[in-house]
Amino acid sequence: MAEVGWKGAIVKVLTAAGEPMHYVDIAEAINAAGLKTKVGATPAKSIAATISVSLQNDGEKSPFVKVSKGVFALRQAAGAPASKAPIPVEEDEAGFINAFGMYWRRANIIWKATPKLLGQQQSGSQSVDFCQQKGVYLLHDGSKVVYVGRTTDQSLGARLRQHTSDRLNGRWDRFSWFGILSVKDNGSLSDVPPDEFSIENLIATMEALLIEGLEPPQNRKRGDDFGGVEFLQVEDPELQKIQVMQIMDELKKKL
Repeated sequence: MAEVGWKGAIVKVLTAAGEPMHYVDIAEAINAAGLKTKVGATPAKSIAATISVSLQNDGEKSPFVKVSKGVFALRQAAGAPASKAPIPVEEDEAGFINAFGMYWRRANIIWKATPKLLGQQQSGSQSVDFCQQKGVYLLHDGSKVVYVGRTTDQSLGARLRQHTSDRLNGRWDRFSWFGILSVKDNGSLSDVPPDEFSIENLIATMEALLIEGLEPPQNRKRGDDFGGVEFLQVEDPELQKIQVMQIMDELKKKL
């Protein structure tokens, strides 16, 4: 059986749901239903782009309608014509922030010269190494923020590695990061974006960082967050090999 395309998978999920869905939730539902086996590194962005292209090229013939920010439904179910105006993917991104991770565990990383900061957009998607990311980061002691830093000349991985041996070494066990480099579908990071400053982007970035960093209960809901740019941490696979070797060494000592 041939694998269904993105457009067909989106239609199947929205049909089964019978209600509007955020494109990130659509991506998760496609994965849960096993509709696609090859989703790349950015399945949510692929879905947003597919819907955007359909709305732009097909107009009122598009099977999709936009209900609210990042939320879409099937035209037939919504009972309303779609807007003929193109809807760029960037509309649902938060200012200058193009990828982020929340409360990643320090212990899931091997802190070598070039550590692997691995994350994936959802289960089953390709892992991405964010070591070379640029932006800002938070160091956490449990749920408490103990330090705020930025990465400009150095990479995110290099800055975090420094905190494993400086005065902050014993004061953090998790970290969050907010990066300006977007992720390509092949899992690589984009180049530094051009200087396209605007007050709207600056305000959107500041608001999004405060919402994610402080997590106020009245703000943290789908559509007001960073949408499809969040990445969940993936443990460095080399850690498992190290743990197996340690167990074998312990067993040898007992023999």
